[in-house]
Amino acid sequence: MATKRFKELKNLSKAELLSQIRETESQLFQNKMKQATGQLTDTAMLWRLRKDIARMKMLQGSK
Repeated sequence: MATKRFKELKNLSKAELLSQIRETESQLFQNKMKQATGQLTDTAMLWRLRKDIARMKMLQGSK
């Protein structure tokens, strides 16, 4: 899954990538709040979102 997601991200422009980073960071924040209140069922989602953000920031630096 990670390689497929990476290939999708690689084809995005700088503006699209920045937009995607902001959206993912927002999702991460929302999920952290859900975890704090005990509403989050999929705790692995936090890990996946952090990894996606790292991938996007890496690509952002190389463009």
